[in-house]
Amino acid sequence: MERRSGFEWVLVAVVVAGLAVDAYVHLHLAGDYALVRTRFISQAALFRIEGAAALVAAVLLIAWRSWISAAIAFAVAAGGVVAVVLYYSVDPGRLGPLPDMYEPVWYAEKTWSVYAEAVAAVAALVLVVTGLRRRAATAAG
Repeated sequence: MERRSGFEWVLVAVVVAGLAVDAYVHLHLAGDYALVRTRFISQAALFRIEGAAALVAAVLLIAWRSWISAAIAFAVAAGGVVAVVLYYSVDPGRLGPLPDMYEPVWYAEKTWSVYAEAVAAVAALVLVVTGLRRRAATAAG
């Protein structure tokens, strides 16, 4: 297994920091959303799941140098951005077992979270592309 370059370590640090902010904000705010729920799941539980997923993705990225771990980090971070923007911009109502999480307001922690997720997603995507290019070059000879 090749060692990560300095540039890759900077990208990993950016992704991990962004995912850490994502995890902190979601875990910190989860309790505030306990009443937004369906009979299947609450928004608080979804926030806890997002926080845990961000932590797992960050640890995985540190421990396992692979484009796959970067892709997982990208999916978690980009998914967070999509969810925030969707539920800020549109009121989709209840989606299957998911509660109606429409919230057309911005506040500091939400802003920190979406910025951190967006930066982490971009850095993770660069890691994915870099890893896939390295893999293709290795396979080519």
